[in-house]
Amino acid sequence: MKIMSPLVAALAAATIMSTAAFAQTATPTPAPATEIANPAMAQPAPEMKAVLDKLKELGAKPIGTQSVEETRKGPTPADAAMAVMKEKGIQPDAAVKAVKTKDMMIPGAAGEIPIRIYTPEGSGPFPIVVYFHGGGWVIADINTYDASARGIAAGAKAIVVSADYRHAPEHKFPAAHDDANAAYKWAVENSGSFNGDAKKVALVGESAGGNLAANVAITARDQKLTAPLAEVLVYPIAGKDMMTPSYVENAEAMPLSKKAMEWFVSNVFASKDQAADPRIDLVNRSDLAGLPPTTIINAQIDPLRSEGEMLADKLKAAGVTTEQKSFAGVTHEFFGMATVVPQAKEATDMAVAALREAFGN
Repeated sequence: MKIMSPLVAALAAATIMSTAAFAQTATPTPAPATEIANPAMAQPAPEMKAVLDKLKELGAKPIGTQSVEETRKGPTPADAAMAVMKEKGIQPDAAVKAVKTKDMMIPGAAGEIPIRIYTPEGSGPFPIVVYFHGGGWVIADINTYDASARGIAAGAKAIVVSADYRHAPEHKFPAAHDDANAAYKWAVENSGSFNGDAKKVALVGESAGGNLAANVAITARDQKLTAPLAEVLVYPIAGKDMMTPSYVENAEAMPLSKKAMEWFVSNVFASKDQAADPRIDLVNRSDLAGLPPTTIINAQIDPLRSEGEMLADKLKAAGVTTEQKSFAGVTHEFFGMATVVPQAKEATDMAVAALREAFGN
């Protein structure tokens, strides 16, 4: 869930057009954090603040102020959470430590993509969770979101297939979406090879990955594929309006700001028309009926909060069983920090409970 490289001269026009399509209006962008802090933005809880402070200490630069290459190499919120863990001498839960992993390559939509298979303790066959990481379709990978996948595998007693996908700007929209669909199909069709139960499959995704998970569920419905029993969408990208209440409140938030989202947009889309694609603008779709029971987890201090809440309302209106909670005092990227942020533990428990109910285990 980045500023432009030396190729700017050729891409500048498309960048401006794509960003404008998301913004919707000509309302001035809020002043940078270096000039003024938004008094409407909530303050992070102490444990969340400790992670954000550590992220600054590690030298992280705001997303949108560096090139794609520089941003990909920089420290992440996951790095900061791990550093806080080490400082405090915190050890992962025994069940999380017992999760085994296997890395491999599988066919994507246009070449091979990496996956990591997480297997909990037990004999199986296990239910399957197909998981998609965040990073705005530009940064991060399965390593960055390792803690989330491990926590889900341990808590849900399920095999997690964490699937990577092609990234922008090298591979523009909808490359990531195409790879996500390919990964889901592979997991279902090859479940026996990793001791999975193809009759019990669910989807989980964070941020950009939450958008991917939602779209895979829609594709499964439309193409009459094996239907996921549930989907858990963690602060998903679900709209194109950058003037929602949470965008206004949290324009200068860490680690995700309005400027960061504008940077992602500039890198992901080849034209402004793509920004309005229904695969991105989920909240304005009229075909959400028939999707699996959905759990949406949002963060209070996050520009994406409002669209996650709106998506929950739209799903409910379409007759989809939906549970939504916005966790107070936390920011985007909090979900995988269960060992150091209490709200993340609560959110993980919420996700796991939804998955176990769907799986009947």
